[in-house]
Amino acid sequence: MSHQIALNFEDGVTRFIECQDGEKVLDAAFRHRINLPMDCSDGVCGTCKCRAESGRYDLGEDYIDDALSEDEAAVGLVLTCQMVPASDCVIAVPVPSTACKTGTGRFAATVAAIAPHRDAALTLELDADGDAPAFLPGQYVNIDVPGSGLSRSYSFSSAPGERRLSFLIKRVPGGLMSAWLDRAQPGQRLELTGPLGSFYLREVARPLLFLAGGTGLAPFLSMLETLARHGSERPVRLVYGVTRDDDLVLLDRLDDYAARLPDFGYVTVVADEASAHPRKGWVTAHLPAEALHGGDVDVYLCGPPPMVDAVRRHFADAGVAPASFHYEKFTPNAPAQALPTERAA
Repeated sequence: MSHQIALNFEDGVTRFIECQDGEKVLDAAFRHRINLPMDCSDGVCGTCKCRAESGRYDLGEDYIDDALSEDEAAVGLVLTCQMVPASDCVIAVPVPSTACKTGTGRFAATVAAIAPHRDAALTLELDADGDAPAFLPGQYVNIDVPGSGLSRSYSFSSAPGERRLSFLIKRVPGGLMSAWLDRAQPGQRLELTGPLGSFYLREVARPLLFLAGGTGLAPFLSMLETLARHGSERPVRLVYGVTRDDDLVLLDRLDDYAARLPDFGYVTVVADEASAHPRKGWVTAHLPAEALHGGDVDVYLCGPPPMVDAVRRHFADAGVAPASFHYEKFTPNAPAQALPTERAA
């Protein structure tokens, strides 16, 4: 039996390796031509110390306390030269991918379908060439825009393990990708780079609160599909905020997850004061107190910078410190003649 190990480097690059039954992570990485940090490979120096973010594993007893203390092991630190996985695992590697003589992967896919959502967004579906690309739910890829020499970044809205990939893309007037998608046809080929990003679903150990702004909904669709497939029974709440009524998209998918997940619920919020929507204003005004569980909650937030900053201030003002808080800022890509300042979700 083999296990899939996601190595997530500090520069956001993720590489996946297969670790054979009884094989140590360091040896498996070298077999895949990834040179994880190491000096001794005997559990003595501690150079290969990383953090296991999910999964089951055995560290054995062939290492010394100076290399890895009991307290460090108790909070998930591991020595990759001693770690033998017993399941799929995610490992945070505290160096850039380039330091390990690796980098981002590339793969190709063909356009399967493009579905518009009024003037707000589009769903792009791609069929990957070859095997389904590996990624963590919540991560993104860079998609090359044909004929431009440039790329744009989008979060997967589909779950890992499928050759059919989907992305929720905001329509940007004059935008490079928006303009290409308006004339794209099924069967056209695209080049993608990734997976990338440190915004991804960690091991679920407590209730979850998801906060999405606009097309920042995309990574949560991937996370929700993953939770539904795995049969998670932890409480999950989503607050989905947009600017206009027309920006509310893919509510049918959220309804489907409400039916498939035993303890999932969501609310929508529209900022436009002229809207007839029952909940108007900012997401921070509509955070259900019970969804915070007194701080015993993992919070995931994907939205524009003002939304991220507002939520952080809201937690500070309310004296709430979530058990963990993972967030990703994005702005829509600027028109083709301008330089984007942040990546798009």
